Amino acid sequence: MSSIKETAMQFFDACETGKGWEGCQQYCHSEATFSAQADALGGVDTVEGYVEWMKGLLTPVPDGHYELRSFAVDEERNNVSAFGVFRGTQTGEGGPVPPTGKQVAADYVYIMDFEGDRIRHMTKVWNDVVSLKQLGWM
Repeated sequence: MSSIKETAMQFFDACETGKGWEGCQQYCHSEATFSAQADALGGVDTVEGYVEWMKGLLTPVPDGHYELRSFAVDEERNNVSAFGVFRGTQTGEGGPVPPTGKQVAADYVYIMDFEGDRIRHMTKVWNDVVSLKQLGWM
């Protein structure tokens, strides 16, 4: 397994299980950037900010978990793509509305660009509107 593949897998798991920056920073450059075309992530422009956002999501959705569907390395472009489905139920406090008991099944893709053996930028491809509607948040 390539070094970036191992790093990307460890980062992906740490991020998706709510480890926050404390559990993810070892896989990233300290100033790693983040982008997404999703209003729910407006203003989040660093990987540190994103992984903390994911950590926070597990408060209103405490059973949140991922199902990894595809994981691929593009050696020529020095990046790794991960396609997953995030599943969970809003049973906890901390969301924009009181617990709804509704479930989410959100398809998403991470594209992790590497510089050396660490992530320098990550893009998330995700339809936040579908997810927020499933949870009853809009």
